[in-house]
Amino acid sequence: MKIIVIGAAGTIGQALVKELASRHEIISAGRNSGDIQVDLTDAASIEKMYQQVGPVDAVISAAGNVHFGALNEMTAAEYAIGINDKLMGQVQLVLIGQKYLNDGGSFTLISGALTNDPIVYGSSVSMVNGGLEAFARAAAIELARGLRINVVSPTLLTESQESYGAYFRGFETVPAAKVARAFSKSVEGAQTGQIYQVL
Repeated sequence: MKIIVIGAAGTIGQALVKELASRHEIISAGRNSGDIQVDLTDAASIEKMYQQVGPVDAVISAAGNVHFGALNEMTAAEYAIGINDKLMGQVQLVLIGQKYLNDGGSFTLISGALTNDPIVYGSSVSMVNGGLEAFARAAAIELARGLRINVVSPTLLTESQESYGAYFRGFETVPAAKVARAFSKSVEGAQTGQIYQVL
């Protein structure tokens, strides 16, 4: 399969490429790195990416920025960071990408455990993740030509514990390689409208 991996330079993205590269053709994409550059906040940039790559069999997103902050200090502009990037950026990957995916192709997006297990300073992340998961469930029943869509929802990565562990006290961690296998299940399997929680 010909697969675009957006966010390929990140911790999950690198694990994804390692998991899939021996079996598939991988086109890596990122804001400032990869085979091709794409800005998820810019629909024209997403369209350009698809035009440059041409027809593909799968699109994987392991990217998306959000703002962490105290609820009593959060502004609409700070909430908009996650809405415009992680939420609408991934929604746009699907809306625009429908016409570039081969029949039977798949989208696999990324949310996160904070959808159902919130933390202090994480209200924007929980909101964005929840919206993304609801979108995927709804899109799954409308996508044409046998196209599929799923979401991978990981908890804190083992590799990120040193940097973010203070915000996730009591959370179990998962290695990025385990998260990558959930993406593999989505891409190489047959399910659609699923949220794969990796806890």
